[in-house]
Amino acid sequence: MDMTARPYRSVLYIPGSKDRALEKARSLPVDAIIFDLEDAVTPDAKVDARATLKAALGQGGYGNRVKIIRINGLDTEWGAGDVEALRDADADAFLLPKVNSAADVQALADLLGNGKPIWAMMETPLGILNALEIAAHPQLAGFVAGTNDLAKELNCRFRADRLPMQVALQTILLAARSHNVVAIDGVYNQFKDDEGLKVECDQGRDLGYDGKTLIHPAQVDVTNAAFAPSEAEIELAKRQIAAFEEIEAAGQGVAVVDGKIVENLHVETAKKALAKAAAIAELAK
Repeated sequence: MDMTARPYRSVLYIPGSKDRALEKARSLPVDAIIFDLEDAVTPDAKVDARATLKAALGQGGYGNRVKIIRINGLDTEWGAGDVEALRDADADAFLLPKVNSAADVQALADLLGNGKPIWAMMETPLGILNALEIAAHPQLAGFVAGTNDLAKELNCRFRADRLPMQVALQTILLAARSHNVVAIDGVYNQFKDDEGLKVECDQGRDLGYDGKTLIHPAQVDVTNAAFAPSEAEIELAKRQIAAFEEIEAAGQGVAVVDGKIVENLHVETAKKALAKAAAIAELAK
């Protein structure tokens, strides 16, 4: 499946150091897993986590889930060692923290030396301002909004409507869409608050994000539902396509569905929705 065409509704962080979590992730209905060697692993466990994670990936069992390894920053004592230990692991991409520029992406690309896709954590003011050049890097395949770190850097307040985050979130998305890069929204910190999670998921989906990063398996169902086409959206998409094709075949008139004109751009959006629904169904098999 094309990496950019496939679903990325739910992207769950899993500590790369914990065998139990690595095992549980094999059975969770998530679209992608970030195997984390950075924030989720304490300094004294970082070196051993490499072998633990490599063994788990070698064992397999993660099915169609996209497997992304988040290494430590290359400016830390562990980053280069993470790459050395895991560059040939059975993973689909590497996620680099605190990316400030395309040069940071290139530094990881040089260390990898294998052309493997790179994802970037977008969590610094400089990174947001350089989002377009980062997205343009030939190995850059995905953006992950690091909203917690970004909030700390901005000194902004947490608000339910995420107003202080809107410029950053939309800048990430604009850059991603300019270069066919996957865009994943930041985490929602209150993992027992399904109602608040749904509000934030709906906002991210309304903005145009492909999915959301998660900190707990309890968040998966709400997120998967929010970033998937609803039954109503699927039904409308089918009617829009049918109406447009009928008018096109007749060679005259204007297609109208529910009192709204249907143009070619609407048909393209409708076909994408149906393709996404089909891809989600395929993943569920």
